[in-house]
Amino acid sequence: MTLTGGCYCGALRYEAEGAPMLKAQCHCRACQTYSGGAPNLFMVMPAAGFRYVKGTPKSFRLEDRPDRVTRDFCATCGTGVASHRPGLPAVILKIGTLDDPAVFKGPKAAVFAAEKQAFHIIPEGVHAFDGLPPA
Repeated sequence: MTLTGGCYCGALRYEAEGAPMLKAQCHCRACQTYSGGAPNLFMVMPAAGFRYVKGTPKSFRLEDRPDRVTRDFCATCGTGVASHRPGLPAVILKIGTLDDPAVFKGPKAAVFAAEKQAFHIIPEGVHAFDGLPPA
């Protein structure tokens, strides 16, 4: 499977090859802030199959804890495109940046559900984890 996508203004484009390792939504406070209040819908893809084909992202990482993700975003329009978690050989793609977000077909898991807001909805049948799922 090859997925393509990019930022809102088109300055940043990517390709991701391989099978999704996880399709989920994250309810952690960092993702709530980053998304504007909603859970963050994402797909974990193999790092070896991911590359930027246009533009170079800006990156940001809080340095307060060693397990913080690095977030890639467009320096022009600010769209968050991907994240990288220390120790995870994968790229975490933001569903809204896919050229065809319908390929997501919904989350299979909800992570950091312990931090979700009362107005967040976890679809029926989706397994919720208080933090990350067990390895």
